[in-house]
Amino acid sequence: MEELERELNIPLKDIVKLASNENPFGPSPKAIQAIRHSADRVNRYPDGGCFYLKKKLSLKLGINSGSLIIGNGSDEIIDIVVKAFADKNDEVVVSEPAFLEYKIISMTKGCKIKTIPMKRYFKSGILSGFGYDIDKIISSVSKRTKIIFLGHPDNPTGAYLGRQALKDLIKRCPENVIIVIDEAYRELVDKADYIDTIKYKNRKNVIILRTFSKAYGLAGLRVGYAIANKDLIQWMERVRQPFNVNITAQKAAEAALDDIAFIDKVKKLTKKGKRFIAENLKKIGFDVIQSPANFILFSFNGKKGTDLFLSLLPLGIIVRDMKPYGLNNWARVSVGTMEQNRKFIEALKRSKIK
Repeated sequence: MEELERELNIPLKDIVKLASNENPFGPSPKAIQAIRHSADRVNRYPDGGCFYLKKKLSLKLGINSGSLIIGNGSDEIIDIVVKAFADKNDEVVVSEPAFLEYKIISMTKGCKIKTIPMKRYFKSGILSGFGYDIDKIISSVSKRTKIIFLGHPDNPTGAYLGRQALKDLIKRCPENVIIVIDEAYRELVDKADYIDTIKYKNRKNVIILRTFSKAYGLAGLRVGYAIANKDLIQWMERVRQPFNVNITAQKAAEAALDDIAFIDKVKKLTKKGKRFIAENLKKIGFDVIQSPANFILFSFNGKKGTDLFLSLLPLGIIVRDMKPYGLNNWARVSVGTMEQNRKFIEALKRSKIK
C-alpha cells in the first residue's frame, strides 16, 4: 500500500488492498488489548515453548499440549516440517497450482518436487473450479517420497477434500510418507462436508497446520501452529528456532481464542462479502471461481491476469496477479469490508480492461 502511495501519489486512505487473503475487519478487541498490555515486556525474550498459548489451544481443541508446536506463522511451520523430515534429493509432492511456499521451501532444502496437476472442472467451456487428483497423488509416491502437501482449502484454487476423499487419501498413503494438511482458512470455510481433521492427529504420518493470520486477523504478528502425534512434534521441536514467536504475538493469540463472537462475526461478514463480489463480477461479465475461504478468482474475456492487476492499480485497488501460479488469465481478490468490496467493483467498471 505504501509503495502504491509513493509511486502513483494515491493517498494511503484511498488505497484498498485485496491481494493477500487477510482479515479486513482487524483483530479482536481482546487481542488489541492484550497487545497493549504486553508492550512493556518486549525487553525480555518470549517463552520459547509458548506454554500458555499451547495450554489454551489444547483446551479449545480437546488435545494434549504435547501434540502442538507453535511457529512464526504457518510458513515457519512448513519450513520446520521440511527440515525435520526431508533431506537433499528426497521427494516432496505438491499439487499444481497450489500455495507456492510448499515448493519454494522444499526446493531451498534441496528436495525434488513432484507436481501433480489439479483436476480442472469446466462449465460451458469456462474453467469453473479445481480439485485434487488423489489417484495421481498416491501413484506418484516412490521410495524417495517424504512429504505430501495439501492446502485444505488450497490457495489460490480453493480445492479441498471432503470427508470421504480425505479418508481415502490417508488410508492409501504409505505410513512413512507425511501428509501435511494446511488449514489456514479453516475458520472461514462454509462447506458442509469440510470435516474436523483433529480425528487424525494421532496418525503416524499426519500433520495439521493452522494459523492466526486469517480469521483471527493477526497476520502482522505471525502466529501459526501444527497438530500432530507427539513423536512427530518432538522431531519438529528439534529444528525449531528458540524464541521463534514473540511475546506480543503469543499474548494476542491467547486473547483472540477467547473472542468466539468476533470469529463468528468475521465468518458471517466474509460470507456476505464473498457473495456480493461474486454476484457483481458476474453481472459485469467476469468469469468467477469461488473458494470456500475468503478469496475469489476472476477473469475477463481471455485477458491476462497481469492486465487485470495493472488496470486496477491506478484506481487504488490492489489484487493478486495469478501468473506466478500458471493461471495466466486470472487474478485473485480477497474479500474486504463491504465498503472495500464496493470500491473494487466500481473500479472494475471504470478500469480500461473492458
